[in-house]
Amino acid sequence: MATQVCDRGGIAVLAGGDSAEREVSLESGRMVARALRGAGHRVRLIDPANVPLAEVPWRRYRACLLALHGGAGEDGRVQAELERLGVPYTGSGPAACRLAMSKSASKERFWQAGVPTPDAVLAHASDPLEQLACKFTPLGFPLVIKPDGQGSSLGVSLVRHPDELVSAVFQCQRYEPYILAERYVAGREFTVGVIDREPLPVIEIVHDREFFDYDAKYELPSTRYRLDQHLPRRLTERITAAAVAATAALETAGACRVDLRLDDDLQPWVLEVNTTPGMTDHSLLPMAARAAGLSLAELCEHMIHTALATEMAA
Repeated sequence: MATQVCDRGGIAVLAGGDSAEREVSLESGRMVARALRGAGHRVRLIDPANVPLAEVPWRRYRACLLALHGGAGEDGRVQAELERLGVPYTGSGPAACRLAMSKSASKERFWQAGVPTPDAVLAHASDPLEQLACKFTPLGFPLVIKPDGQGSSLGVSLVRHPDELVSAVFQCQRYEPYILAERYVAGREFTVGVIDREPLPVIEIVHDREFFDYDAKYELPSTRYRLDQHLPRRLTERITAAAVAATAALETAGACRVDLRLDDDLQPWVLEVNTTPGMTDHSLLPMAARAAGLSLAELCEHMIHTALATEMAA
């Protein structure tokens, strides 16, 4: 995996923004900037909530590393603007980002490509409760209610009974009006980092919640992570094949992360693809990269190398 990056010019790291994931993004940006500086790179950390992209002196930087989570940084808008400005950037292009950010649009692609993903129904928070119940009940209970375009498990609820729908819809619409109801897959939780269609070691997420919610991700010290050395080889291959197929279905580029559930029949189910994964000291993509022998700086350098190579090939 090539990680050498020429040292002409600096690297701009975009982090922060104005999405609900702003604080996680800022932490990702700080960690990335620190790692790259430690490897000898000149880095400027830029918050697009404070500095408009059109006002950044891009000629000073040979590439832009995106550490923006949610909102414009992950739904393709920032990527489209960087392309308009002629700036090489890490990760997927605008179209793949738009698809990945919308869980319902992702599922359409997964279904078309034969990627296993739980059944789901899209609705709007303004729909009458009786109508929502009619739409969601065929999925069976428990089911998962989640905003269609948020990350970090923000606004996600597990609904065990129709009586809990009101609370779940209210929680969801705090973030956006479009609601995805998804069949709940009981079982084990996994995530797979994928770099240029190559899977990193599988990570099993062990926690005491019924799903990997925001608290389990960022707050609870009891959450544990197990690397794929504990899994049978065929099961690892099945999980990674589903993850790579999901990235191919969305036509992602660079580094991303795929979240999955494994049911009692050992069938993996893809939940979503994250095109701008967290890069904090407890984020899962850097953890998997370390297990593959890549430091955070080397991971970032590889991402930048891919961005520059893509720009040269365009």
